[in-house]
This record gives sequence, C-alpha cells and structure tokens, in this order.
Amino acid sequence: MANVVIMDHPLIQHKIGLIRRKETGTKDFRQTIGEIAMLICYEATRDLKLEDVEIETPICKTMAKELRGKKMAIVPILRAGLGMVDGMLSLIPAARVGHIGLYRDPDTLKPVEYYCKLPADCAEREVFVVDPMLATGGSSVAAIRMLKEKGCRNIHFMCIIAAPEGIEAMQEEHPDVDIYVGALDEKLNDHGYIVPGLGDAGDRIFGTK
Repeated sequence: MANVVIMDHPLIQHKIGLIRRKETGTKDFRQTIGEIAMLICYEATRDLKLEDVEIETPICKTMAKELRGKKMAIVPILRAGLGMVDGMLSLIPAARVGHIGLYRDPDTLKPVEYYCKLPADCAEREVFVVDPMLATGGSSVAAIRMLKEKGCRNIHFMCIIAAPEGIEAMQEEHPDVDIYVGALDEKLNDHGYIVPGLGDAGDRIFGTK
C-alpha cells in the first residue's frame, strides 16, 4: 500500500496486545497509549532532514547533527487523539499542538466538526495528525481536509489501530499523506467499530465508560 507504514517493532506489537485486553484499566491503558505513540513517532520521524552545525563540547569544537527545515506540529483529533500527544512531545518537545474536534454521528457514521484551533504558523510546519483509531476514516479524512484548507501541505497521519476501510478512504481522499499504523486489523463491524480492535479508545483513555 503506497504511503502506508505498518509497524513491526516488537515493543509496539507487545504494547498493542496490552491495550487490546478488556481487563486493562484506565491508568494502564492511558499510559500505554502514550508509550505506543512515542514509539510510532520515533519510526515516523526517521526521514527528518539533518544539517551539520558547529558546537563546542567540554573538550573541543566539533561538528554535530541538528534537525533542519520545517518546524513540527502535532494535531490530535479530539478527544481520543489527546492520549497520544504527551508521548510524542517527549520526543519532540518543541512541537506546537493544535486541536481538531470531530465526532462521529452514530446514525450516519459521518464526522461532525465542533472545534478547530491550530498554531498560527501551522501551514509552515510539518504536521502530524494523530488519532488512536482509523475506522471508517471519516474523521481523519475531514481533519486533513480542514488542514489543507488552512494551507497545510506537509501532513502525516499516525494511528495505533486501523481497519482496511479506513486506509482505503484515506488513500482515496489524501494520497499525498503518509500513514503510520501500529496494527492493521481485519474489518469494521456493523456499528463501525474495528474488529478485533480494542473498543472505544476515548472511553478507555478517559474512563468514561
């Protein structure tokens, strides 16, 4: 699949197994979501460009590597995407954080926008849109469309678990966006939930069900 990277790192796969378990409590679920996000972020930023800079160590001057080019922004899709932000900021603490609020209409399964707040210079940044679950793809497609309408062009999408239907929708609507996936599951059920999945990520992160 073009522009789709499915993680095969043993630690990522192990931790996804932990959050799939129905007996995993809110505290452990939330913590592990952050750890998985950090590990996926590590892989997703592998191709960031570097430049040589001169520094001075306690011993002498030398050349070191430094990130070059565009600054970064993390844009979680509310509310479940918030669970991935801290893990990513532990690797890229200088990143700005925007928020896009979308919810899925339970009857139509279509996304409904209710909030959008982005860094003022978001269009100049390399943007990582994050949501633990890529199910129908409706929310992710809509969020990325919103970003493009605001001038963002260098966009990546990160999720922990995806369904084939969501991948297909993203590739059809946004073939220019790289997609980083922790695990690709079997399908969606009649209610639009990923199978085998892990249930409602937002409820499990925040303990609301």
